Amino acid sequence: MRIIKLVLVLLFTGIGVTMAQTKKGTLVTAKVNTPTVQCEQCKNRIERYLSREEGVQSSKVDFKKGITTVKFFSDRTNIENVKTAIANAGYDADNVTANEEAYTKLPTCCKKPEDGGHSDKKH
Repeated sequence: MRIIKLVLVLLFTGIGVTMAQTKKGTLVTAKVNTPTVQCEQCKNRIERYLSREEGVQSSKVDFKKGITTVKFFSDRTNIENVKTAIANAGYDADNVTANEEAYTKLPTCCKKPEDGGHSDKKH
């Protein structure tokens, strides 16, 4: 009987230690200015791109306001990585300029107005 109790105590202690080691870092919510986002296609592209970024739990792009809200775990990524991911999708993110190659691959409607894109943010 003592052996069974000892095994159970060790088992539960092991589970507790394992759970403590797998605890995720702090969930951070950050807003990033994304002024070059023009439309629903841009929104979908950024959200899809960020969904593949390690540590990002969720993202929501408001293309009418030019703001992207991102929730991420601080032990797996940081705000600079998030901004770089947005830039690598072809869009400006705060002080990080869009990756030029990715920007040129965007559909015309998703480009800046001075490059032939739409400025009404309704399409």
